[in-house]
Amino acid sequence: MASFRRFPPAMPDPDFLADVDRSEALVSCRPNDYPPGHVIGWHAHAKEQLVYAAHGVIMVSAQGGQWIVPPTRGIWMPAGVRHSIRCIGEVHMRSVYVRPGATPHLPRDCAVVGISPLLRELILAAISITPGYATPSRDGRVMRLLLDELHALPVLPLHLPQPEEPRLQRICTRLLEAPDDPTTLDDWGQRLGVDAKTIQRLFARETGMTFGQWRQQARLLHGLERLASGEKVVDVALAAGYDSPSAFATMFKRQFGQTPSEFFR
Repeated sequence: MASFRRFPPAMPDPDFLADVDRSEALVSCRPNDYPPGHVIGWHAHAKEQLVYAAHGVIMVSAQGGQWIVPPTRGIWMPAGVRHSIRCIGEVHMRSVYVRPGATPHLPRDCAVVGISPLLRELILAAISITPGYATPSRDGRVMRLLLDELHALPVLPLHLPQPEEPRLQRICTRLLEAPDDPTTLDDWGQRLGVDAKTIQRLFARETGMTFGQWRQQARLLHGLERLASGEKVVDVALAAGYDSPSAFATMFKRQFGQTPSEFFR
């Protein structure tokens, strides 16, 4: 089984953050490569940000939950949202920064998004374009087209909302630590001294999910993270609480629209 060692967070270079935030360009793009296990500590940008995982997997934490970003996908981060990033394996990160108000109708919330082939090529081209580009130029047209493509970002179901209610936090912490925990809703009710219907009502209010849906999402995202680290489907399925690899693959495809092998291809 893969080892999931936790590394101490490294705060982003304040000079880098200041340089990004003071840029007057409508759109800019910066590349960063990180070693396995690297953790970027809590920070925020004055710009809107699209983080593209050109290679590797990242786990993003922000107010409201966690998002896992598989390779060749991205996460949209609105301006001012404090977040931290953990790298699972070696990560080649390509960040697009957009000046607030540069274009209407950009996403207002954090979300994992699909990256079209065109947008991917535009991001890779934008890496070599300096922020001082002239608008009526080839570089300017590339960046304008990149900005236009941001309007068509498909949102992927890779979000795990985190509750604030203490009793739910106890449940969710346990399920994150042990995704294969079979404790039922009734069992949790007895353990916490509260009616099972109350727990369901709290889950719906705080996460928008039932207890079963939240546990299923936690298991699938846990499995996705381990698959990205190279573990076999059979080991991942059992560690996530499924009876067989086929049961895990069926639920994975139902949620993400692809089998695990198709998803990572």
